[in-house]
Amino acid sequence: MKREEFGLYRDYGLFIDGAWRPAVDGDAREVIDPANEEILGFIPVATQADLDAALASARQGFEVWRRKSPWDRAAVLRKTADLIRSREQEIGRLMSQETGKPLAQACGETRDAADQFEWYAGETQRIYGQTIESRLPEVRMQIRYEPVGVVAAFSAWNFPALLPSRKIAAALGAGCSIIVKPASEAAGSCMAVVQALMDAGCPAGVVNLVTGDSGYISEYLVRSPVVAKISLTGSTGVGRRLLHLAADGIKRVSMELGGHAPVLVFEDADVAYAAEQCARFKYRNGGQVCASPSRFYVHESVYRPFCDKFAEIANSLKVGPGLDPETQVGPLANRRGLENTQRLVADALDRGSRLIAGGARPPHIAGNKGYYFAPTALADVPDNALIMRQEPFGPVAPIAPFATFDEAIQRANSTPYGLASYLFSRSLKTATLASEAISAGMVGVNELAIASAEMPFGGVRESGMGREGGSLGIKDYLEPKFIKVRL
Repeated sequence: MKREEFGLYRDYGLFIDGAWRPAVDGDAREVIDPANEEILGFIPVATQADLDAALASARQGFEVWRRKSPWDRAAVLRKTADLIRSREQEIGRLMSQETGKPLAQACGETRDAADQFEWYAGETQRIYGQTIESRLPEVRMQIRYEPVGVVAAFSAWNFPALLPSRKIAAALGAGCSIIVKPASEAAGSCMAVVQALMDAGCPAGVVNLVTGDSGYISEYLVRSPVVAKISLTGSTGVGRRLLHLAADGIKRVSMELGGHAPVLVFEDADVAYAAEQCARFKYRNGGQVCASPSRFYVHESVYRPFCDKFAEIANSLKVGPGLDPETQVGPLANRRGLENTQRLVADALDRGSRLIAGGARPPHIAGNKGYYFAPTALADVPDNALIMRQEPFGPVAPIAPFATFDEAIQRANSTPYGLASYLFSRSLKTATLASEAISAGMVGVNELAIASAEMPFGGVRESGMGREGGSLGIKDYLEPKFIKVRL
């Protein structure tokens, strides 16, 4: 297939050695609009020859980029941030078409992606080494940080511009080159970010982009001796497979995997505030957020007013196509997400949960096309319901009461995940003890906005390892080298 036949992606394709191109054999796969299930366009399916070309390009690009001064690297990253911001509407519209995300949220994500490049432009200039005082006067010792090498980065479809930007900006800031594999459902946003990098003066080979069969591409790249580091944002299952592959080559890895974030609402919380914040954040991006608040445990003394307010907000949200400016909740990004949401709701109801909002396709959406599901809230959800144990990744909120502090902590820590968690309380003692007792990489206290460029993002246990963002994010792309000199 020729590039002019790619539809929405006619200006893009594979990005190898500084140029857009189709796959060697011309193969491509369709991308579906989740709002109407029509074909948006086609993206290339990379062959082994394409991947070999990307690896060779990245290897050469690394040798060029690692020798650039931090100030030169920072200048490219800052210009990239400016270009992404200037293209906010264009990128946001593309993202909304691919994912169903409301346009305002898509444009917000585009700004967040730009922030990553601006932040790491600063961090690039602050890669500090260390001098160690010697026991002997004729000995000098120091630690310097050097780039790991070629990075293979794999990102998910739910934040198709932000997630790859976190990886690309940190890798380039450290002096690495990178091959990025965006999700096939929503590759266009990442392509637009790569275009901004090229327009900002990033040398050929420093950034390469491939699309196609995720399993084949990930295995081929991870097994390649050219690749020194792997970064993944994806499911725990995919992370487990890549970790096995990385172990064979003793590769550096960072993994931002699944989550199932508990929310604890204690008896002294501002209940109306907590319920409104939880509902609005829960349904952001249709609940398709790894750090989304997804299990709600509310003290029995404030349980009823919390449920009432939560249901009120859920029922008030406007559902529709992402490009409709009035839409607050768009369709789910794909059919498997819709079917999983329906399965979890049916299971919870079978186990005695009460439906207090939503529960089906919104009646005002005409026809049966599009992956729509109304913002849904379930009360009295038992711990044995699937939705309390499996990451829902959809617009469904399970709510349950608790009686004691210890019970709340035990239930919060009852899954193998540990990405994000949240709690609401006016008590400094309760907030401190709970935030320390919860097993998670991130805790929000009376706050659900815990992801931005300056914050370290990541989890523990089966939610992954390593951190993205903040001053810690660049460390995963650097190797410390110890140097001892006898004069």
